[in-house]
Amino acid sequence: MKAVLYAFSAIFILATLMPLVKKDYWTFRVFDYPRFQKLLLILATLICWTFVDYDQLSKVDFGIIFSLFLLLIYLLKQIIPYSPFHTKMVKPANYKDKDGIKVLVANVYQYNENYDRCLELIAKEKPHLFMLVETDHRWAEAIAVLKEKYPYHVELPLENTYGMLLYAKYPLENTQINYLISEDIPSIFTDMQVDGQPIKLFAIHPTPPVPGENTHSTERDAEILIVGKKAKSEKKPTIIMGDLNDVAWSYTTELFLKISGMGDPRIGRGMFNTFHAKYPFLRWPLDHIFVSHQFRLKKIKVHHSIGSDHFPISVRLMLDKNNDNEQLEADAEEIVEAKEKIISGIEF
Repeated sequence: MKAVLYAFSAIFILATLMPLVKKDYWTFRVFDYPRFQKLLLILATLICWTFVDYDQLSKVDFGIIFSLFLLLIYLLKQIIPYSPFHTKMVKPANYKDKDGIKVLVANVYQYNENYDRCLELIAKEKPHLFMLVETDHRWAEAIAVLKEKYPYHVELPLENTYGMLLYAKYPLENTQINYLISEDIPSIFTDMQVDGQPIKLFAIHPTPPVPGENTHSTERDAEILIVGKKAKSEKKPTIIMGDLNDVAWSYTTELFLKISGMGDPRIGRGMFNTFHAKYPFLRWPLDHIFVSHQFRLKKIKVHHSIGSDHFPISVRLMLDKNNDNEQLEADAEEIVEAKEKIISGIEF
């Protein structure tokens, strides 16, 4: 039994420490994702250690148990911000407020042919703005039936799993299609006019660090941080949305929040996991809607499956020019690090 406990303890200790190594290679970055899962597995391992007779425990055993306990506390500290036990980063809207802007984001999975399930969700939720990613030309044709209700749209159907569809009930102006890092991975920058108030929108879907596609997170990190810097310079209320292929609690996302001054509606509310829809134990938040300090949050919700490997997520936002959400600040070292990451991504 001890041999098995040694093996599992070593694996879980390594899996928890790997993300602390600030390397872009996927073998380090992939361990950013399952934070809650690591917490549960370490807790289960500690419980198993209690079944070993006390007289059979060596100094090495006690060292392993103590290490696991410290990592359990560390992970718990890292997870608490994504729970109701933490201060809300984006302030809640007044319960009497009934209006607002509803935004929905969904990675539909390009090879998913359940178009009707997606259309039914949009018909039911009635978002003012929705973004679909991994949309090819078949998806563009299926969603085109919504153009009457959503007369303003930006369509970038692609066959490489990086297509985007952006549909809005409000006018979209000053639209730019950008290829920030790679010539085949687009992003959308546009202004949405809501009752005379322009709102800046950034829609992105950077490449993930996975073997066989992109072994490093360099390009993903750079694209996220480029958009973060652009958001920081915006005077308008701003929304950044999309499948970022990064979890809410990663070092890169934290750096992004510091560089951009944006708020994460999840902080102080919950994890709201959107991936993987088909494996309940392997779920974490990959799809995001970040907002500037002028927004309050009425509601955040993860929706039922539409046949994709991601669940759709939506928020209802209230615009309050006098609002002032909590903002993270980057220090001088972090500003330099962000610049270096951007340069590395562009040159990668």
